[in-house]
Amino acid sequence: MALASPYPDVEIPNLSVPEFVLAAGKDRPDAPALIDGLKGDVITHGQLAKYVDRVAANLHARGLRKGDVVAVFCPNTPWFPVVFHGIAAAGCVMSPINSLYTPDEIAFQLKDSGAKMLITISLFMDRAQVAVEKSPVDEVIVLDGFEGKANLFDLLGEDAPSVQVDIDPANDLVTLPYSSGTTGLPKGVMLTHRNLVANVAQCRPLISLGEDERIIAVLPFFHIYGLTVLMNQGLAWGGAVVTLPRFDLEDFLRTIQDHKITRAFVAPPILLAMAKHPLVDQYDLSSLTSILSGAAPLDEQLALAAQERLRKGNPDGVSVGQGYGMTELSPVSHTTPDLGQEPGGAGQPPKGSVGYAVPNTECRLIDPSTGEDAAPGERGELWVRGPQVMKGYLNNEEATRGTIDAEGWLHTGDVAIVDDNGAYTVVDRVKELIKYKGYQVAPAELEAVLINHPEIADAAVIGVPDKESGEELPKAFVVRAAGSELTEDGVMAYMAEKVAPHKKIRFVEFIEQVPKSAAGKILRKDLKAR
Repeated sequence: MALASPYPDVEIPNLSVPEFVLAAGKDRPDAPALIDGLKGDVITHGQLAKYVDRVAANLHARGLRKGDVVAVFCPNTPWFPVVFHGIAAAGCVMSPINSLYTPDEIAFQLKDSGAKMLITISLFMDRAQVAVEKSPVDEVIVLDGFEGKANLFDLLGEDAPSVQVDIDPANDLVTLPYSSGTTGLPKGVMLTHRNLVANVAQCRPLISLGEDERIIAVLPFFHIYGLTVLMNQGLAWGGAVVTLPRFDLEDFLRTIQDHKITRAFVAPPILLAMAKHPLVDQYDLSSLTSILSGAAPLDEQLALAAQERLRKGNPDGVSVGQGYGMTELSPVSHTTPDLGQEPGGAGQPPKGSVGYAVPNTECRLIDPSTGEDAAPGERGELWVRGPQVMKGYLNNEEATRGTIDAEGWLHTGDVAIVDDNGAYTVVDRVKELIKYKGYQVAPAELEAVLINHPEIADAAVIGVPDKESGEELPKAFVVRAAGSELTEDGVMAYMAEKVAPHKKIRFVEFIEQVPKSAAGKILRKDLKAR
């Protein structure tokens, strides 16, 4: 049985992402749109619109055309939104690359996406150059300058004529982020202009931002949560987005204080620091009205602890809630509403809940053992249908069919329960992905790297709980090759060179044999029971 959102449907404008997101800023051209949280540099809404036009024009002048993929390998700066919207306005597709990726991981995404251009910064060029040599990329642009490469000023040049590209929002892609899966290798998630426009529009009845809102953007824009919820949602309301290139607690707290941040969209590790770290008491965080956590499950007690801690410096209190989504959902399907924005007849969802389904969204809870709808009050795998559901996986029809069924339901792989008011709580995972600090870590991907070690005969990876954060950490079970004297430290050092930091193996246990089914599937439940 399909469960509709408790909110009435909203209209989804038939616009491109830049047309929709940048519209609010036209009425306040001199108001700040983007602020560098460390340097204080400001881009106004008027400047943003002009710069986006210039980037689109100069990309076109450099030979890019509608549908071409431009990879962006950059940290959060005020120029990231300029580049993204310029790429989108040119009718091209941005494929954001994780700033922590190794050259091999970057090269895989460049090749798989068919990227024709890479935009990066000088700090990342050591990895980018190695990756580009193994890819189809024709040109590299280094925003802050690099010998022999075009830079930001070339993208903002005045000579190229403006371009008008005919964009079909429902079918044309705007971004191609990569999502890990249980098959191991990351998959390109095809998101259209309509997907992203719809998701911002769907969040509006629950998250009511104002023109004077200031959002701190420390979660990366290369992650769909950062791209949609922090960047595009903030700009679409005409507010200001204050960027930080990485999370450093002191910089984060100082930025909230100095820039009078009103909203923080974070992940649980940041909330953990805000709940427990003594530095928090040294800063004035009274401007902060709301914290919404996403990207990983938020423990109920942690949410309450953070809310109580922050109440000490703010007599009006700070609301702490969480949302739910995934890259394939653009990403939001559920969220905790602002105070006063609850659906009719319902109050705030309980702590630990991911809130209500956003408008235009249907859900089902399916009993994995029967394939039928779960009985009322019972757990089931969460299926979602709505305009935010991805177009599919790039060049992977089999994976697409395995995720989105013939009726348009996206099977999330997460087990949830819904209460009588329509508030959902995610209680477990069907899939084997390890979720660490908002990132998805695929055991199969790590296993593929492990077994390439000459002294490893076989390996399996599971997630083990971290008592401090409540998240999972990757643990490897390793079968040594005959005659090997490989150590735990040796395994971890090997993996640290091969994968991004969030994928590193944190624990190693040597075993005689990896338990497997008759079909050869790793029996992870047996490993978890050890």
